[in-house]
Amino acid sequence: MSCPVIELAQQLIRRPSLSPDDAGCQALMIERLRAIGFTVEPMDFGDTQKFLGLARPRRDAGLRRPHRRSPGRRRRPLDQSPFEPTIRDGMLFGRGAADMKGSLAAMVVAAERFVAQYPNHRGRLAFLITSDEEASAKNGTVKVVETLMAP
Repeated sequence: MSCPVIELAQQLIRRPSLSPDDAGCQALMIERLRAIGFTVEPMDFGDTQKFLGLARPRRDAGLRRPHRRSPGRRRRPLDQSPFEPTIRDGMLFGRGAADMKGSLAAMVVAAERFVAQYPNHRGRLAFLITSDEEASAKNGTVKVVETLMAP
């Protein structure tokens, strides 16, 4: 059985991202979002990559602000490579499977399905995805909010 959410989550987990190094996770999500009509605005500050993805940019939007998470090193040894996704007992294991790569995969696939099912929807979807929420967090959401709120 194939599951698009699991497949995308596995692709993201395979990328050895450690905050704030994105390791190509955002490029993969940007490619998927652009394919369904999103306009993507990179908003990089310092060592931190992030992007604002908008579908139907002239309308009001509900903004989702997830982070692409992979915190620093763990203190205890793992029983598998953290960047090798594994399905065991029906559950996906790997760095970021529960927070946040798995969630990002679900959001991207949900957006793809929504746009496919409702191509003429009246609202707008928006995502702000950043790679720095698990480290210093100084160049992530804080900088984006400052930039968007500036006169």
